[in-house]
Amino acid sequence: MTLRLSPTLRRSLLAFAALGAAFLGALLVLRGAAVGWGLIAVAFPASLVLALAGDALGGDFSGTLRARWAALAGQLRPWMWWFCAYVALKIPVPLWPEGFPLLGLLSTAALCVAGWLYAAERVGARRAWAMAALSFSVGLGVELLGSRTGFPFGSYSYETSPPPTLLTVPLIVPLGWFALTLAATRLAGGRAWLAGLLMVAWDVGLEPLMTAQRYWLWSDPAPLWAGAPLQNFVGWWVVGTGLAWAFTRIAPGLFGRSGRGWGWPVQERAAGRVPVAFRAEAVSVEPAPRPDLSRLSFAVAYPVELFFLPGGLVLVGRYLEAGVTLLAMLGALALARAARGRA
Repeated sequence: MTLRLSPTLRRSLLAFAALGAAFLGALLVLRGAAVGWGLIAVAFPASLVLALAGDALGGDFSGTLRARWAALAGQLRPWMWWFCAYVALKIPVPLWPEGFPLLGLLSTAALCVAGWLYAAERVGARRAWAMAALSFSVGLGVELLGSRTGFPFGSYSYETSPPPTLLTVPLIVPLGWFALTLAATRLAGGRAWLAGLLMVAWDVGLEPLMTAQRYWLWSDPAPLWAGAPLQNFVGWWVVGTGLAWAFTRIAPGLFGRSGRGWGWPVQERAAGRVPVAFRAEAVSVEPAPRPDLSRLSFAVAYPVELFFLPGGLVLVGRYLEAGVTLLAMLGALALARAARGRA
């Protein structure tokens, strides 16, 4: 009996195997083995190459790789380049602990720029600025309120947070509220309650990671997870749901919702597409369909974080937290897919 794998599955398996080798290299680096850097330098680029043309191994691999890269490069939108910068800045974070504040801020800022460009491309700059300003202001406001009064998240402080800060709140925090809300609301298809749940699952991983980096310290008398009480996750759901609802009112078409919302006379528009010729005639294996990025949305940030958050926790020795984070985010992602499938 011969097991036949689809081209997509072959590429995926090979790419994940290479990522696993890169992850092993990271573990070796953390244990002081310099050979780990070499493994990362080889395995990580290999994962990208294999994800694009791994099914052509044994055939015209180089020709297939060039053709598919040309097809992808012609479709890349400005927001996608910034998203790639966000991913690239995330990679060295666990391997350079001293650089976490800088790399964390830069990667979050790149994700915010990507989110703003994604929204502006589809619904106009004015609506994109409205969502960014609202989430930044609300995020900063609730963090100031929470760190001073214990409401709505519980008792914590930013006394040990690294710079830069804004009114004692690390700048990365209000920036993160915009990016997280936009990605979760897009993934939830505009369902505010579901976007709130997706953000809570995200925070399951953020709490142990950010407290380990001393961005904030919990002092709540009833800790539930990584020092955070149940109230914290309820507060996250309430704030996240409220912001997601507001986003769907500002730009309903961005999230697949009907209705006028809080409208300005700005026509919502789809992202432009660039026609790209694609030929891979010399490949001896059955080629996969032409790469198509037209359906890629900012919701991709969630599965990317699903990889980085648990992986980062493993690299700093937080194995239990990594497992729980992975299960929480996978469960939220499955719920989102089920909800969208019933729509």
